[in-house]
Amino acid sequence: MSASSHTTLDDLTTRLTDVGYIADETLVMALHLALRLRRPLLLEGEAGVGKTEVAKALAEMLNTRLIRLQCYEGLDANAAIYEWNYQRQLLAIKAHAEEESADQTEERIFSERYLLRRPLLEAISQDASPVLLIDEIDRADEEFEAYLLEILSDFQISVPELGTIRATSIPQVILTANGTRDLSDALRRRCLYAYVEFPEPERELQILKARVSGVGEDLANQVVRFVAKLRREDLEKKPGIAETLDWVAALVDLKVAELDGDLEALRSSLVCLLKTEADAKAITSEVLARLADQAA
Repeated sequence: MSASSHTTLDDLTTRLTDVGYIADETLVMALHLALRLRRPLLLEGEAGVGKTEVAKALAEMLNTRLIRLQCYEGLDANAAIYEWNYQRQLLAIKAHAEEESADQTEERIFSERYLLRRPLLEAISQDASPVLLIDEIDRADEEFEAYLLEILSDFQISVPELGTIRATSIPQVILTANGTRDLSDALRRRCLYAYVEFPEPERELQILKARVSGVGEDLANQVVRFVAKLRREDLEKKPGIAETLDWVAALVDLKVAELDGDLEALRSSLVCLLKTEADAKAITSEVLARLADQAA
């Protein structure tokens, strides 16, 4: 199914819902324009709001391959774009050392046969347009952004030994950022942009019902209200949507029907929501009882 085969925003919303992603109107519009204009889409927001899941849902919706580049400090072109298979090159040199000239050897070993395609090069080398996810771009060094500009502008990569490799198909690019550092203006200019918020309780309830089976209506409503209030507490790491889904699955397994019932079971289940020692200590029994009472 082609990237632009949807006809309306409602159609796109429905197709995303069909693959389990409940998007708000702002995000649907950003995705609609990114697909129509074939432009990269930069998604910013706190960790856990579902930015990475957008790319996964988009690939599933389009029935195409998802190629993911996970960014980190020190990421360089070798890991992101390409590198040469040095071991195979050395073996090839030894095997034909007496059979060819140095120029012939160089021409042979610096061919595509010995090229290792990393995510960015792999993404522009597909027969069918993939979804390219450049995850947490703000964790990479500022210098790495320069490597991206040629790809995001022209969808081509320069390999000194081979020349310019142009895209056989244009990937649909999704970049995510958590606000670890400011991104360059040059990168932002090449992208459409959307800020992804934590979902409102009504939408998180839809997500919960779509993803978790066997949860009662009352418990589902209490869970989303509890998590919404928990996110307003002074926490180091606010629980994301994935944590909410883990938590409600745990509550169902523990046979917890209401949050203001068994506080001991509720306390034990918070390992799904609270991911640092400081946050675990901050949610005391008194705070837990207050939040459970407010959510009930």
